[in-house]
Amino acid sequence: MRVCEATRERIRELCVKRDMTEYKLIYNTGMPPSTVKSIISGKSKNPGISNIKKITEGLGVSLREFYDSDVFEDLEQED
Repeated sequence: MRVCEATRERIRELCVKRDMTEYKLIYNTGMPPSTVKSIISGKSKNPGISNIKKITEGLGVSLREFYDSDVFEDLEQED
């Protein structure tokens, strides 16, 4: 699994865990809807740590909690 795929999967996992819709996540982050949607859909291949930080704040978790998941265990080497 690539980093962008793992990130997308983790965002979806946390949204389900917190019973949060995509719209609610967008609202909570204060980010442009197109930015959040491109990250969730996989269109954005490198969302950047500042965007991930905003998303984690919108989800109510720390960066450490976000990356503390099995989905980040066996990532493919990227060029």
